[in-house]
Amino acid sequence: MHEELRAALAGLLDGLPPKQAAQAVERLIANYRGTTPTDAPVLRDRADVAAYAAYRMPATFEAVRSALTAFAARVPDWSPGTHVDIGGGTGAATWAAAATWQGHRSTVLDWAQPALDLGRELAAGTLPDTDWQRAVIGAGLSVPPGTDLVTVSYVLGELRPEARRAVVEAAAAARAVVLIEPGTPEGYLRIREARDQLIAAGLRIVAPCPHSDTCPITVGEDWCHFSARVSRSSLHRQVKGGSLPYEDEKFSYVAATAFDAPAAPARIVRKPQLRKGQVLLDLCTAEEGLRRTTVTKRHGADYRAARDAAWGDAWA
Repeated sequence: MHEELRAALAGLLDGLPPKQAAQAVERLIANYRGTTPTDAPVLRDRADVAAYAAYRMPATFEAVRSALTAFAARVPDWSPGTHVDIGGGTGAATWAAAATWQGHRSTVLDWAQPALDLGRELAAGTLPDTDWQRAVIGAGLSVPPGTDLVTVSYVLGELRPEARRAVVEAAAAARAVVLIEPGTPEGYLRIREARDQLIAAGLRIVAPCPHSDTCPITVGEDWCHFSARVSRSSLHRQVKGGSLPYEDEKFSYVAATAFDAPAAPARIVRKPQLRKGQVLLDLCTAEEGLRRTTVTKRHGADYRAARDAAWGDAWA
């Protein structure tokens, strides 16, 4: 699915004046890194949408796919029949859902018609079972009864607090919910707040947390986030002004279900540290909260597993 998305993005900026594309990218970067919420669509016209798609879709796709993969590992016998992507814009999360499960129908809801139009254009022929609908992302939002999966990615930070709560409340009506935000302290706080709201609505947290209790992280001292490797195409490097063939997208997420699903026994919450004959793992656990464990060669199979383990993996 990554290659199909890359191909769909390939000629996106053809015909768009470079100066206009650059200005749109700069404005979007400022908005993405800013802290001021809005009551209006961030993507205003075709130039904005094209710049956004080239600048952000590859990274958003990889972050959402990583979160959905971690969630899917907790529910291996389950797959959604219906999927609603709230604030989905050009559809990066819908592409990620299609890369994770097959046979479902997706609906992308967004308040920016230019984003929906371009998303439909990019998905033509690849994501045929997708509807693109304009909707106000905030108070009054609802998802169809019986929806299996709702995704909300990189949206909550654009909203005022009351609108954020309304979106999470709407999402909580689904059988499964996956929320993704930037892997910044602010993004983590929005995920933490939404996590509490999902628990209060009766949902069970299944990833990344190994429990549905209070998050053990002390606010202001640390934040929970993960990383996804993003391969940069020539278009991606051009728009982002970078030279490396890859980048690492940091993200925070939470996945919850209305049905019985087991959380991981523990989750690796930092990049494993390899030492001579040992691996240091920082874990979030159900019983002990945050703790570090050292796995040595004498642990045999566990040591080999620890050497192969990655940041974000479940740990038994």
